[in-house]
Amino acid sequence: MPKKRSGGGLSPTQQAAKFLGVSVLAGAVLAGIALPAVGALGLAAKGSVESFDALPANLKTPPLSQRTSILDAEGGTIATVYSRDRTVVPLKEISPYMQKAIVAIEDSRFYEHGAVDLKGVLRALNKNARSGEVSEGASTLTQQYVKNVFVEEAGDDPTKVAQATQQTIGRKIRELKLAIQVEEELGKKKILENYLNITFFGQQAYGVEAASQRYFSKSAKDLEVQEAALLAGIVQSPSRYDPVNDEAEATKRRNVVLQRMAEVGDISQAEADKAKAAPLGLKVSRPKNGCITAVKGAGFFCDYVREVFLSDPVFGKTKEDRAKIWNQGGLTIRTTLDPQAQESVQQSIKDHVYTSDEVATAATIVEPGTGKIVGMGQSRPYGVDIKQGETTLNLSVDNDMGGGAGYQPGSTFKPIVAAAALEGGTPATQSYSSPYEMEYPSPVAACGGKNWVNNEGAKLANENETEVGPYDMKEATALSVNTYYVQLISDIGICPVTQMADKMGVERANGNKLEQTPSIALGVTEVSPLTMASAYATFASRGMYCTPVAIESITQRIGNKSKSLEVPKSTCSRAMSETTADSISTLLKGVVEDGTGTEAGLDSRPSAGKTGTTDERFAAWFVGYTPNLAGAVWVGDPKHERKMVDITIGGVPHAKVFGGAVPGPIWRDMMSGALEGKPVDQFNLVDIPDSADKDKDKGRGNDDGNRDDGGNGDDGGDDGGDDDGGPGGVIGGLIDGGTGNGGNDGGWGNFIQGQGNGGNGIGGRRD
Repeated sequence: MPKKRSGGGLSPTQQAAKFLGVSVLAGAVLAGIALPAVGALGLAAKGSVESFDALPANLKTPPLSQRTSILDAEGGTIATVYSRDRTVVPLKEISPYMQKAIVAIEDSRFYEHGAVDLKGVLRALNKNARSGEVSEGASTLTQQYVKNVFVEEAGDDPTKVAQATQQTIGRKIRELKLAIQVEEELGKKKILENYLNITFFGQQAYGVEAASQRYFSKSAKDLEVQEAALLAGIVQSPSRYDPVNDEAEATKRRNVVLQRMAEVGDISQAEADKAKAAPLGLKVSRPKNGCITAVKGAGFFCDYVREVFLSDPVFGKTKEDRAKIWNQGGLTIRTTLDPQAQESVQQSIKDHVYTSDEVATAATIVEPGTGKIVGMGQSRPYGVDIKQGETTLNLSVDNDMGGGAGYQPGSTFKPIVAAAALEGGTPATQSYSSPYEMEYPSPVAACGGKNWVNNEGAKLANENETEVGPYDMKEATALSVNTYYVQLISDIGICPVTQMADKMGVERANGNKLEQTPSIALGVTEVSPLTMASAYATFASRGMYCTPVAIESITQRIGNKSKSLEVPKSTCSRAMSETTADSISTLLKGVVEDGTGTEAGLDSRPSAGKTGTTDERFAAWFVGYTPNLAGAVWVGDPKHERKMVDITIGGVPHAKVFGGAVPGPIWRDMMSGALEGKPVDQFNLVDIPDSADKDKDKGRGNDDGNRDDGGNGDDGGDDGGDDDGGPGGVIGGLIDGGTGNGGNDGGWGNFIQGQGNGGNGIGGRRD
């Protein structure tokens, strides 16, 4: 006789006997079998009945967790995500062999008994008593289904899963009572259907459809007898009978199932023998779960969609509520991602920045007037293998949406200052002395009636010593003159700028407020590419800012039924007048035509944009737009450690990286591909006259006001040199335009485009 454990408790065999005894008692009571109400047995039975009756009788069946499909705007699959890889199918779409195999091996008397198989309980009790161990269970398919419901409800919480599967008499008694309810309400066929859809088959496959696809790459309705037997055999112990990792053990178990099918008359012995001799015939489809499976480099966008779902209250009041729906799955999420734009983003990134480069790039495209995100990508691949350079950090978005702390936008912030000034009544012809170097003006009005004061005598300078004013807004924007924009913000105050930024959706990537300091005009506040793309889309849509959106629609499937879910909508509001927006477009059109962003200009359609390079060249930007699309490109070291000086990016060496030289071409190529075949729309430009003070010829800058050896001849003389700045001229080189070549970039003339030898680059042209 089995002994007690050394701790004084019951041995496993005694526990099993006790459990089975109570199971017999409960089963007998529920079956209406009268037991003697006298003596110790009668009292025990009476107590068990009362306890049993006190148990709740309603089984709350949670919707089965299924896979979620994330689609692009045209319905193509981006990725499949799930906490449970499951596709619920009706019984008619499950092979009859599969139905028979699972019944034969798990509960051969399924169609003959009620929720509790008393004959099976007695048989198991007898066999276990003779063997001295628990060698056979007595749970029916209905009871197993109830247990699986508990496990499904527990989700991925290990504590709840342990509670749902713990071997206690209380849990088994509860199972018994709920099994009775299920039998009465559902009937045998529905129970079998539910069981086959909820059961775990190993290899991350839940339900027979996912299992059939995983092991045989076919639908459950097409399973042959030996395949059905293999799947049915896995259920008892998915790890032990895993055919992928232990083919021999899985084969033995499959043959046991086949033999049992023959014994109960589902198939003939000859059929069973033939099936036993067949190979397993596996055609394994590896699990494809999560954003790592995304196509066209859309892993980061896929992850952004998940973050939107988990953070937006439209999907549930609390994060826990939203996570429950997400984990439950069964969603078909149609997104705003345009496959043409996305492919163009990734191709341009691939062409210009290598995954192995010391720095990275991130790019985002949005649609003006709708806020739709149509493209999002980066050079660092999506994944968790750090050694391979993979990351799940989305460099395009804010910290709370899966991104980092953001990056200083540099001079790409200047158009926001210009917009605030224009909106407040400052004319676009406003001119400032704009010296090469100056102290920050002080005091400068800030929000709340406060003033910013330059107590420490902080200074700023332009990129190049030849960059000396006076400049008007058109010139200062094209050449990205720092001192002009600091003088401008000191005149209008800081508050109008931060208020304009807020209207345009510009906020710090870490969630903090914009700082009240004049240096904000130079782009010292960290932001994300998505933020900047959406902000510039405001200019493209003539002053209307629309919050970015990634989701078009969601259909949720629960069982065999589907319903539509509400999704977040873009909120559009007027950030500035049409005249102000059109004026900014006019200014920024000059940047890509004759200013620091010429390498970003599009040949086939009008475009506008702004370059940006931060102090010490930790980051470089180009943000621009057409009337159709707006996009932002950032290049830099996400860790803010590698300065972009003496660096090779995409196989091209750079002494210094400028916004026009690296981000600009990325922007040009990605936008060209995204817009190919799309209508060519025009800007609504305004006439911005040149200021009266035009007695100085300015050299052209590479970026942020940088100019190399620009010509400064008052009368269009030979001072332009052979490098980067041609001669000017009283009428832009019409007379005595100079004989110097003007170099690569050409010089700047006055008033009218040069007609003489104003230079091979821009020549004497001035926009």
